Amino acid sequence: MPTSDNPPFPAALRLFSAGVIIVLIVGAGLFFAPELVKPRWPWAVTPFSARFLGGFYTAEITVMAALLYWNRWSPGRLVLVMAFIFTVIVSAASFVNLGYFNFGRKATWLWFLVYLASAAVSGLFLWRARSRPSAKGVPLNPAWRGYMLLETAILGLYGVCMLLFPLIVSSTWPWTVDPFHAQVYSAIFLAGAGGIYVVWRSAPREELLVLGMAQFLVGLLAILGLIITDAAVHRIDWAATKTLCWLALFGWIGISGVFKLYVASRYFSSQSAS
Repeated sequence: MPTSDNPPFPAALRLFSAGVIIVLIVGAGLFFAPELVKPRWPWAVTPFSARFLGGFYTAEITVMAALLYWNRWSPGRLVLVMAFIFTVIVSAASFVNLGYFNFGRKATWLWFLVYLASAAVSGLFLWRARSRPSAKGVPLNPAWRGYMLLETAILGLYGVCMLLFPLIVSSTWPWTVDPFHAQVYSAIFLAGAGGIYVVWRSAPREELLVLGMAQFLVGLLAILGLIITDAAVHRIDWAATKTLCWLALFGWIGISGVFKLYVASRYFSSQSAS
């Protein structure tokens, strides 16, 4: 993509992205090595919550790595929009639920520092670039545009309900989720809805690739984490309606990501051929 259409961000943002990735690697440890990371986490997490959060942080590493690699307006605007939504909501939920945190751990202070700094940095760069048009996008047919708008609405509504009515919505999850974790989880759905809306309006190939990979990993690792954790603790009723609905939700998110990767790859193939 020409530099004039897709200008680079300042080097400072790349440096900040590298720092965030280092922190995210620690969060990803909740999925791959929960017994090592859980004792050092800012608050107490259950086995299922640990792997769910760890899976999301793993997916987030991919998103931030894309910003670090390209360091341009596209896919930067997508990454910054999703990061801003996620960090603002999680920061707000954290301040509302301070009783969950162990302030005797350095990790707690680092948690608030990283999230507040991330919200400020992403918000600042988005504000500075608020008048910049999107990069040239992939032409999406009406069916795809309609689907992505519906996808935005579903994830956005689910996220809002989880944020405002955490006990009601979380009661439909396979494991017990307290209000604080439910509100933290709501940020995942709202950030996803924001990202999809950004791509719906204009879909540069890089943004489709990043969004597709993020959705694929979120869906895959959420389900995989549930299976791995339950193999050890045996607490999930796999025949329960709420479990099947939860699996369908994250299965849909993952498959939707695969479709976006497919659309991006087809566009790349057609451009290469021409």
